[in-house]
Amino acid sequence: MSDTARWKATVYIGGLAPVVTAASLHDAFIPFGEIADVSLPKNENPNATEPHRGFAYVEFEDAEDAKEAIDNMDQAELFGRAIKVSAAKVPKSATQGGLGSKTALWEQEGWLAENAVSEEDRMAADQAQSSIPDPMQGLEGLDVAGPKPE
Repeated sequence: MSDTARWKATVYIGGLAPVVTAASLHDAFIPFGEIADVSLPKNENPNATEPHRGFAYVEFEDAEDAKEAIDNMDQAELFGRAIKVSAAKVPKSATQGGLGSKTALWEQEGWLAENAVSEEDRMAADQAQSSIPDPMQGLEGLDVAGPKPE
């Protein structure tokens, strides 16, 4: 399955209670179709008392199953809390290029083709630059600002 297809088959679940586990999410969403993966991001803060960050991603085998889960589970109650279920957004790190990309701009496909300067163009630019007279020419002898005293 391509990355694009995977993200279309993934739902975001927000507003989760601290007692929610990956297993309980799997059990809650299995009626809508085969589940490929359940991701419940852990709290990175060492002082945090919560076991996870309050949201999760459930990846289904089929995008239609994800749509059905969104339609049926959005604003449903899970462990005493109303949960928000929506289509997962593709993270910036998964997109090709742009801000937040982990690939250098010049290594991204297509950038070099769009922005490369041929040797002919470079030589023409250098030649055009050299034909412009230097505005500082002839001022080498001046030490002081203003006209020379006579």
